[in-house]
Amino acid sequence: MGEEKILETDIAEPRKLESEEIAWARLFGLIAMHLGCLGLVWVSWSVFNIAAAIGLYLLRAFALTAFYHRYFAHRAFKTSRPVQFAGALIGLTALQKGPLWWAAHHRHHHRQSDQPDDVHSPIPRGFIWSHFGWILADRSSEVRENLIRDWLRFPELRWLERLSMPIGVAFALLVYVTGEVLNAVAPTLQTSGLSLLIWVFFVSTVALYHATYSVNSFAHIFGRRRFATRDNSRNNLPVALLTLGEGWHNNHHHYQSSARQGFVWWEIDISYYTLWMMSKIGLVWGLRGVPKHIMQRSLQSTAKA
Repeated sequence: MGEEKILETDIAEPRKLESEEIAWARLFGLIAMHLGCLGLVWVSWSVFNIAAAIGLYLLRAFALTAFYHRYFAHRAFKTSRPVQFAGALIGLTALQKGPLWWAAHHRHHHRQSDQPDDVHSPIPRGFIWSHFGWILADRSSEVRENLIRDWLRFPELRWLERLSMPIGVAFALLVYVTGEVLNAVAPTLQTSGLSLLIWVFFVSTVALYHATYSVNSFAHIFGRRRFATRDNSRNNLPVALLTLGEGWHNNHHHYQSSARQGFVWWEIDISYYTLWMMSKIGLVWGLRGVPKHIMQRSLQSTAKA
């Protein structure tokens, strides 16, 4: 009880970070992405546009959760080099930087979770900082290479990391051209270059931004704690649904190396189900599970609740 009271106080009165310098280009880019969503006022709300936005959201969310997080950050399964490359490339289209930057920051987060040096904890610095403010800090641009030496031996991953911005621009152009082509050859779909750009590149991407951010913010403040971890991680169903399973965050912080984050059958984990299906056709293998004693503890804890 005493710990909870301290945590709530820290959240209510976050420390001011006088030393943080803002990366202005990133700030303007984030504002531009949100302003781009206002284009919905002028473009078609066709079934195809909405379906494309949802479909690209889910595909890119899977690339982030399964590959950026469970594979690159935690090595929770194994795969071939081409599939590794494909997962990293699709993840780049989410415009959340490269797999090396992502994995390094996440590994650092686990080492310092909810401690003063945790780069995106809501405990010492408040909800807004943990949700997106930390991304705008200039020091957050650094790729902590000392934490990802296992991945630096792959030149194609270093190449993707350097080209993350051009790949994002190429993705936007591809979406626009696809919309224009479909408008010409299949006008009944009621799409166009501009409308598909608004729905997929802006709306879908911004929605995915906030879904990812919610793991850092909401899942460290709101939800249930099955395990007494040293941090304030929580299991949060809405976050789990939005992120294809990442909301079972207290489970994850208790046992980080599992490819499965929903430890019991009713904890929906779409990313794990997809990885399991991929394992059946040989695209991935060696999925790391949850040890029996931890699974049993999960069931006992749920029964007591």
